[in-house]
Amino acid sequence: MIAHVDGTVSGLAPDGAVIDVGGVGLQVQCTPGTLAGLRLGERAKVATSLLVREDALTLYGFASEDERNVFELLQTASGVGPRLALAMLAVHSPDALRRAVATEDLNALIQVPGIGKKGAQRIVLELKDRLGVAGDIPAAAQSAKPGGVAPWRDQVRAGLVNLGWAARDADLAIAAIEPELPAGAEVNVATALRAALKKLSRS
Repeated sequence: MIAHVDGTVSGLAPDGAVIDVGGVGLQVQCTPGTLAGLRLGERAKVATSLLVREDALTLYGFASEDERNVFELLQTASGVGPRLALAMLAVHSPDALRRAVATEDLNALIQVPGIGKKGAQRIVLELKDRLGVAGDIPAAAQSAKPGGVAPWRDQVRAGLVNLGWAARDADLAIAAIEPELPAGAEVNVATALRAALKKLSRS
């Protein structure tokens, strides 16, 4: 297993990044929140999970070991693959997912594109005793975001499009949430993305 990647960010895309490690460019798929902490040309360290299939090796990157661990645990539930697990972490933080599963908050889970009521019930049933309690994270599993913050609007738009929303719908959602965000403060991309997804799920 490749536990983490530490190198220079040489490429960024809506769904991932290329990190140069010792002259080798590793393509890493990431959540929008993780991508928000990466800057071209700067060094970054991301926790990773390697998915091995017959026809492909796919590396997923995360801002913290805890996020990576939750990503892997989510996939132990029936019907949850890496793409859906990544979408869940794009919408909710690891602790928010723990709270949703522990309290059987199906409404929180169905905010994730691709999860219906039955799927949410199955996730709660299968993961309730496995995800742990919100806030119960080992200190070693916590880490800062891997770099500086990119322009939040572009990151949120890219995240929404990557999750299947039309670019026009993404722009409308961003415009709708902007007045609700703290004026003059640094915008947290993951928080903005979750707010935009809530707007879209209600429309």
